[in-house]
Amino acid sequence: MPKQKVEALVEGGKATAAPPLGPALGPLGVNIGQIIAEINKKTSSFAGIQIPVKIRVDPETKEFEIEIGTPPASALIFKEAQIEKGSSNPLMDKVADLKIEQIIKIAKMKENSLLGKTLKEKVKEIIGTCNSVGILVEGKPGVEAIKEVNSGKFEEEIRAEKTELSAEELKEQEKERKRLAEEIEKRRGELLAKAKAIIEEMAGKERGVIKGRLSQEGIPAKIIEELLPTEAAPAEKGKAAEKGKAAAPEESKKEEKTAKAE
Repeated sequence: MPKQKVEALVEGGKATAAPPLGPALGPLGVNIGQIIAEINKKTSSFAGIQIPVKIRVDPETKEFEIEIGTPPASALIFKEAQIEKGSSNPLMDKVADLKIEQIIKIAKMKENSLLGKTLKEKVKEIIGTCNSVGILVEGKPGVEAIKEVNSGKFEEEIRAEKTELSAEELKEQEKERKRLAEEIEKRRGELLAKAKAIIEEMAGKERGVIKGRLSQEGIPAKIIEELLPTEAAPAEKGKAAEKGKAAAPEESKKEEKTAKAE
């Protein structure tokens, strides 16, 4: 008989017999506790990240195999950077700064799913992902960091497959993350003030005209939408008009009743 397969996403090191695993494994007659323990052992290094897991069970012998996938590169990057998500404006706002050792670590964890043939090529792939989510590498944007990798600047670290940082480096990294967050907040405040001044100056003009001016002045789309809510769609406007018409007769009736009473 062919092996039966169960697939699920579990938090690294915290799989339980609750859904989705328990109900799926129960009918197969396997030792659920043993499977859960093995999954947690294999995924303990991915704490806080959702990991794809495949369990293949032989329906006759009840023997099982567990295959642990790896989370997306972006999830591993966020974990190393100790942030929940990337930048909403990666070209302008940088949310963290990773060391080359951390990039090497992620490249090694994702080595089976990356396109590069060598570790150096895989490192550049991870740096590319960092660039797309607003994360610096060794204090520089991804494009510049890749140029440094190509120039051989990190040849020794890559060859030695260095993946660990000192306590002092981790402390400095946390300090830099806070500085970047403060910088983003300050810049946002300046852009909000600028955008509000433009909107006030152009009061009475059409939304599209104001939006165009804001874009020309370099105001991010997210702030524009925050300050200039999207106008109601034509269908919604129609409904509002119909509602107004329906309400008009009611108001007339009320006025008539009032007049008669008087």
